Amino acid sequence: MKLNFSRHAKRRMKWRGISEEDVYFIVNNPDKIEESIKGRTNAYKSLGKRYIKVTYKKFVDKILIISAVDKGV
Repeated sequence: MKLNFSRHAKRRMKWRGISEEDVYFIVNNPDKIEESIKGRTNAYKSLGKRYIKVTYKKFVDKILIISAVDKGV
């Protein structure tokens, strides 16, 4: 499914050194998933020494990435 990135998500990814490939991998292979507000989903994944949270919302034809945060170790 196609990923679209909000301006907020792109900014956060740039600041935190999170690539689009990392986000795609996390959304498709999360360690943990939890429901969030407004129909959003939080996906968590440990990548090496990083623990990343990606917030997204699914639509019929795409997934909108809302935010990506490095939660530390």
